[in-house]
Amino acid sequence: MKIFEEIESEVQSYARAFPRIFNRAQGEYLYDLEGNQYLDFLAGAGTLNYGHNNPVLKKSLLNYIESDGITHGLDLHTKAKGEFLKTFNEKILKPRNMDYMVQFTGPTGANAVEAAMKLARTIKKRQTIINFTNGYHGVTMGALAATGNQHHRGAAGTLLSGIDTLPYDGYMGDDIDTSAYLDKVLTDSSSGIDHPAAIILETVQGEGGITAASFDWLRSIQKVCDKHDLLLIIDDIQAGCGRTGTFFSFEEIGISPDIITLSKSLSGYGLPFAVALIKPEHDIWKPGEHNGTFRGNNLAFVTAKETIDHYWSDELFTNEVRKKGKYISERVQKIINTYGEGNFSSRGRGMFQGLNCVNGDLANKITRLSFKKGLMIETSGADDHVIKFLCPLTISDQNLKKGIDILEDAIKAVCAGTNNFEEEIDYFHDDYEVES
Repeated sequence: MKIFEEIESEVQSYARAFPRIFNRAQGEYLYDLEGNQYLDFLAGAGTLNYGHNNPVLKKSLLNYIESDGITHGLDLHTKAKGEFLKTFNEKILKPRNMDYMVQFTGPTGANAVEAAMKLARTIKKRQTIINFTNGYHGVTMGALAATGNQHHRGAAGTLLSGIDTLPYDGYMGDDIDTSAYLDKVLTDSSSGIDHPAAIILETVQGEGGITAASFDWLRSIQKVCDKHDLLLIIDDIQAGCGRTGTFFSFEEIGISPDIITLSKSLSGYGLPFAVALIKPEHDIWKPGEHNGTFRGNNLAFVTAKETIDHYWSDELFTNEVRKKGKYISERVQKIINTYGEGNFSSRGRGMFQGLNCVNGDLANKITRLSFKKGLMIETSGADDHVIKFLCPLTISDQNLKKGIDILEDAIKAVCAGTNNFEEEIDYFHDDYEVES
């Protein structure tokens, strides 16, 4: 660990929560240098929906590399890009009656968000964009302005502008419809909210604490956008690519976003890949007006195409994800019933769920002990108080049960208060001398 301590920036975070040197991964497992095996309920923060080194995707990728396929091509037309676009159009967009242009924005989700907001402002010739409390859209300056978490915002070093933040669904309590409040402030010229260009939101807020908006609220937001001539941007970077049970998180809701951002598991293999999907009438970019050196990751095109062909050509995979999501819900509810006493509640939908703890300290103790027992699982939310289920969608039923069993054992031990908790996790410091 010496080299990491000597020259890697202090900005590292996941390495502090999981202080091991990992060198191998397969499916839902990670392995460290000592050969210890960990069930991965982190999955690259939702980037590895199909597991580590998925053999089907790996075969296609290796074949492409061995044939001297193009790796970097800017936005040149390549065979790999063309095949991805054709497959994405034929198997994802058309079956869902979706008509969108595909913009390759750069390697990260934040790149896609930046492009979406920039385009919305250009289209509507207005500067303000509405986001919502606890939203997370990235840490580049534009995306950061639309991100609620003060820990991230505080690192900007300057004022963040161009965004008005309003309450997300349920933020003011279950009895208050915040979409009606949004409509009111947009209707009142003295509300202090300038007429915006767009609204950006996540249907399930990942980093914000696995908060899932109700379908009725999301439909109301669509109506507000239509009424006030706003674009609707859905950030589906973490909630998309099957995490909620359907490829897009909003499919069952009946809304039609003007722009959709995708990244994380889009490549299927953990390769950097992000796009903005734009309704054709809004695709008013001038050539080169928004670009980036790494907006044409041909390796990602190869694995993304293979992912769609293998998992999204029929309903089998969707049905599997729904079944596993139901199992997670049942287990989470059982944990709440058994160890609740005001300590826990449930969040999310599909395989995008969380266990909301009464405070971050409780969540931290549970996840640290879980890691000691062989489960990697992280927290999210304003106070890191939500234990976040992000296991690969392809996880076996046996390992899904095993992972939740480990988590439940940790919860039982922490809640009982009789385990030598600090002694059990001291191996972090003894072995690696890394500050937690």
